[in-house]
Amino acid sequence: MTVPTDVAGRYRIERRLGAGGMSTVFMATDTVLERPVAVKLLAEHLADDDAFVARFRREALAAARLQHPNVVQVFDSGQDAESRRHYIVMEYVDGPSSADLLRERKRLGVEETVSVVRDACQGLDYAHRAGVVHRDVKPGNLLIAEETGTTKLADFGIAKAAEQTRITQVGSVLGTAAYLSPEQARGDEAGPASDTYSLGVCAYQFLTGRLPHEYASLTELALKQQQDAVAPITEYRPEVPRELDEAVRLSLERDPAARYASALEFAHAIDAGLQGERTAATERLALADDEATRAMEATSATRAMPRTGYAPPAPEPPRARTAAPAAVRPRPDERAARRARARRRWGTFLALLAVLAAIAAVGVAVLSSGDGDRATPVNRDQVEDQIQGLRDFIQQHSP
Repeated sequence: MTVPTDVAGRYRIERRLGAGGMSTVFMATDTVLERPVAVKLLAEHLADDDAFVARFRREALAAARLQHPNVVQVFDSGQDAESRRHYIVMEYVDGPSSADLLRERKRLGVEETVSVVRDACQGLDYAHRAGVVHRDVKPGNLLIAEETGTTKLADFGIAKAAEQTRITQVGSVLGTAAYLSPEQARGDEAGPASDTYSLGVCAYQFLTGRLPHEYASLTELALKQQQDAVAPITEYRPEVPRELDEAVRLSLERDPAARYASALEFAHAIDAGLQGERTAATERLALADDEATRAMEATSATRAMPRTGYAPPAPEPPRARTAAPAAVRPRPDERAARRARARRRWGTFLALLAVLAAIAAVGVAVLSSGDGDRATPVNRDQVEDQIQGLRDFIQQHSP
């Protein structure tokens, strides 16, 4: 791949910052305004996808309208005439991404996590109110300014631009699958609640060093999202306040309607959780957790009850209302004996079925074998007589 030394006759490429399947990001200098910028060059093959180009231009314009302290500003976009590469010029953030921090430290501090997620919530809330959904929230798109410690969201609009184009149709996966919401994994339209879910996955990973659902394939991930509950964060990191744990896990609810009403509500919940407090939203999850715990305790207690030598008291027989004798009902011990006999009959029945199958298999194998030197010849009529005898026995003794 040929990298141009300058883009659009204005942005001088200095060094590469990172690369992905769709683009490569370079640090560059804006020679007109004399300031550092980040230039994202889209992959060369995307220039031939007209549908993508149209969406890309539309979404770049929408992203350029976002001006917020927690959103990476888009300054310019277009197509370089010489290289025919599409580009986006963005604010340069001098600092690592959250993905860089995870690679170095495996997990983040509790207060550090709350700070990163709170800033991201502020940026998402602003974008959502402007009608823009990110669709690709992940640690690599959470940039932390070295000087101020502020977290900024990058790459608004890129994911939507690629939806339903040839890129996705040939099987490429946008973003990292682990951060996609269940509705995105199903192919449904992403909304603000989808961004909240993705940010919740980031928060969970920051605190535990692992994903809410570990998986070996996309199919396994989708099944776990639909069927498995997310393990509490405190199982992996006991020092995390339970209220903060609840605030993060609420963002990971399967149903988008069960998550936070807004990204700002998520921000308030994690702030309160850090202080050991709950909000109205996290109270719902706390109640659900308590009910689940009580149900598990009741189930455990029931299973732990001693069963040997225990029998519930037999109910008193009803008093006769007339002179006619009351119907005689079998005593509990008689009923138990009858059930035991029935079980033995069924056990015999099933065992004989297995024997029948085995004999039939052996008989067929031997009869079909043509190697008379290594096997004792078996009379076909004898085998069939034995099988028929077993069938007759089973019919006579079936319950």
